[in-house]
Amino acid sequence: MTDALLEELAAARRCRTPCALITVAATRGSVPRAAGSKMLVYQDGAISGTIGGGKFEALVIDEAKQQMRAKKPLLKTYPLHQASPESFGAICGGEVTVLIEPQILSEAIFLIGGGHCAQAIARLAVDCGLFITVVDYRAALISSLPAQVATVTDVGPANFIAGRAWQNDEALVIVSRNYEIDREALAAALGIKGAGYIGMIGSDRKVQQVFEQLQERGVSKEDLQRVYAPLGLDIGADSPAEIAVSVIAEILTVLRKRTGKHLSEPTK
Repeated sequence: MTDALLEELAAARRCRTPCALITVAATRGSVPRAAGSKMLVYQDGAISGTIGGGKFEALVIDEAKQQMRAKKPLLKTYPLHQASPESFGAICGGEVTVLIEPQILSEAIFLIGGGHCAQAIARLAVDCGLFITVVDYRAALISSLPAQVATVTDVGPANFIAGRAWQNDEALVIVSRNYEIDREALAAALGIKGAGYIGMIGSDRKVQQVFEQLQERGVSKEDLQRVYAPLGLDIGADSPAEIAVSVIAEILTVLRKRTGKHLSEPTK
């Protein structure tokens, strides 16, 4: 893999851009590219690099898009000769075996706020191998986050939420320093589609107050039912570290569509 393609793959992973790495794993006979040739395929069919072009490459691109949706790798041989009934008209005379590797990325958590609870959630999430982004302009808080955490300091929470395309393996966690910021962030969150989890920290009283104010603006009860608030599982959490355990456990339960039941319970 060239340095440029490696850097592009690393950048795509950092940005959580869906893509698949295509590698010519083996060849036989006359083929357009040698074993080891690589390219990247993105969800919209755009590519970087090439494994030979033509109808063969187009078929691989289509297959890569399917495997990205399935989130499963595939090793497949393409005949480039007329002797095979599976040939698609190619006359190179050989065969190419291609490894298609969709980049399976960990879930992502976007934290609105960088205070004590956000810091604890970010640290635990990093240990869990999750992608973490914190939205907060306060430099002193941002500087104390783990190096793996991405930060957004130049856009307000509501604009950040409204301005990106959300995916179903992403969680939006609203844990800012006051309820007005949380309220406006939640209002923006209820206007988006795609996020797999939306949660807001707070007491029952705070949650009720925020919900009532949003309902006065026309937000429906059905929309508010999408929100996990107060967020987290009931484990009696008190400290920021315990709250982080509670929150991440809930997020992973929701994003991974698990039951959250005790593992000691018998399975049916």
